Amino acid sequence: MSEEWWSLVIKVVDWDTEELGSVPALVQSSSGIQGAYLVPYLILLLIIGIPLFFLELAVGQRIRRGSIGVWNYISPKLGGIGFASCVVCFFVALYYNVIIGWSLFYFSQSFQHPLPWDQCPLVKNASHTFVEPECEKSSATTYYWYREALNISSSLSESGGLNWKMTICLLAAWVMVCLAMIKGIQSSGKIMYFSSLFPYVVLLCFLIRGLLLNGSVDGIRHMFTPKLEIMLEPKVWREAATQVFFALGLGFGGVIAFSSYNKRDNNCHFDAVLVSFINFFTSVLATLVVFAVLGFKANIINEKCVTQNSEKILKLLKMGNLSQDMIPHHINFSSITAEDYNLVYDIIQKVKEKQFDSLGLKSCQIEDELDKAVQGTGLAFIAFTEAMTHFPASPFWSVMFFLMLVNLGLGSMFGTIEGIITPIVDTFKVRKEILTVICCLVAFFIGLIFVQRSGNYFVTMFDDYSATLPLLIVVILENIAVIRIYGIDKFMEDLKDMLGFSPSQYYYYMWKYVSPFVLLCLLVASIVQMGLSPPGYNAWIEDTATEKFHSYPTWGMIVCISLMVLAILPVPIVFMVRRCNLIDDSSGSLASVSYKRGRIIKEPVNLEGDNTSLIHGKSPSEVPSPNFGKNIYRKQTGSPTLDTAPNGRYGIGYLMADMPDMPESDL
Repeated sequence: MSEEWWSLVIKVVDWDTEELGSVPALVQSSSGIQGAYLVPYLILLLIIGIPLFFLELAVGQRIRRGSIGVWNYISPKLGGIGFASCVVCFFVALYYNVIIGWSLFYFSQSFQHPLPWDQCPLVKNASHTFVEPECEKSSATTYYWYREALNISSSLSESGGLNWKMTICLLAAWVMVCLAMIKGIQSSGKIMYFSSLFPYVVLLCFLIRGLLLNGSVDGIRHMFTPKLEIMLEPKVWREAATQVFFALGLGFGGVIAFSSYNKRDNNCHFDAVLVSFINFFTSVLATLVVFAVLGFKANIINEKCVTQNSEKILKLLKMGNLSQDMIPHHINFSSITAEDYNLVYDIIQKVKEKQFDSLGLKSCQIEDELDKAVQGTGLAFIAFTEAMTHFPASPFWSVMFFLMLVNLGLGSMFGTIEGIITPIVDTFKVRKEILTVICCLVAFFIGLIFVQRSGNYFVTMFDDYSATLPLLIVVILENIAVIRIYGIDKFMEDLKDMLGFSPSQYYYYMWKYVSPFVLLCLLVASIVQMGLSPPGYNAWIEDTATEKFHSYPTWGMIVCISLMVLAILPVPIVFMVRRCNLIDDSSGSLASVSYKRGRIIKEPVNLEGDNTSLIHGKSPSEVPSPNFGKNIYRKQTGSPTLDTAPNGRYGIGYLMADMPDMPESDL
């Protein structure tokens, strides 16, 4: 396989995932693609994920432009789709790199034994020593995350100033991204060989170690237990679709940017299917690891629950509130198992049915603990860190885990930044190195809002509102642009010319009917859900050491709405500019060039320009086709030597071969 193809594969395999949400699967959600999500995820992967991923790969490889140039090429009025993708990529990059910064902080703190989040800190005063109250009310890992790492404030409105530890980590993260991207895809491709293969090694090690843990089987069983009643909820399908979008990078423009570097006769259909299923099985592997660890953690919590409630039963027996005759003779409360406790619990519940609630006993079911397993960023920084404290050689596992998160994050960041840089370089002809440095600097300074003490709440805000809905709209418009405006029949013919065979009619019906319908349903469901659910966030309350839901203040609501509007705003702006002819189209880069019946009519005026810029974009009938197929272009005798650019841009010296029966290109 070529390095360019591997760069594409590596980008989309890196969970973008994940999930989400827009962050990696191990960071974002404990549900992942478990039971109730597994079937919807697989169905949506087949009817939305693979078809639209194939569409983006094919369009980028065929037209050989970034996300701005591709859609402007198909229809100048839809050139704003590419700008919308760039805006979404920028928003995601802003907070995504903060998560990498968090991982760097934990990575740096993992080189000590015991781990700093292993025990609650002690506080000394003049008279005695006691455990930190906030930590005692929660847990050591929870306290370390909220107080030592984030030093979080109690609400979005309380900024609390910059957290300097996280500011330094964020700067380090942006420096790494900038250095890796400054030489473009060739540089990032080499780096991502390690960043994509290393996580598989770590995941397999974690899975093997996790399966040896007590309770891991319970977690995996919970993962594969489908809940049919939950599968009927629209929320499940919407979240599964979000997982598909972020896992494959649909709508971000990165897939189009990377595929524009492919060879013209590359089998992008094979790439789309292979990468999609590699991504799917990678997600399943990661989720197995998650639930093995969560099962272990739930087992520990359940054992504590059994011990505490067994002591309550013994007290009730001594006080006479319960009769000794209720307790089976084989029960030994000093070494009681979870099964024996549940037996005693059921007996007491039946005998003391009316007074049972006043006894204060808990059922202590592992399934209950797994159902309420921590979600969001807490999965990696609370649940996993707590589980690793129980591992032998816990610092080693912690180092490996957070190094893996950093690698996964950087791999996804490379694709995200490529989705910003490539189309802008193609359109405005700026130097890639300079643009990369400027982009990273601007993103770092804007990203300082995420490393305030209230920064975690802004991460939640951006994660909820800056990408999901705009991405849905972008992908719907992409589908319309290719299938309705350009024409699905012409597109299928172009695919046949490029691939050497006709793609399955499955894609024809998916692109034309099924995918647009499902996408519109998801869009409506997302809008309805946003309208019915009060926008808000979970704030950490220091006094009670618990999370409490807060609604966004008025200015916070304005920011949420602004994020969605700004992401989509380029689409109507470009449409109106083109519709009303507010920009002069008389400039000649490639406007004066057209091909007819295989012969060049006029030489290009601008030899190096991206002929599909927003300013000088032309309709498909006015703009020549890029170098399609094999041996379509031949070098003109005696002409200056000028090879095609790495992404297929062509310049002087290439003329159409004599092909008298060749029709005028549609693209």
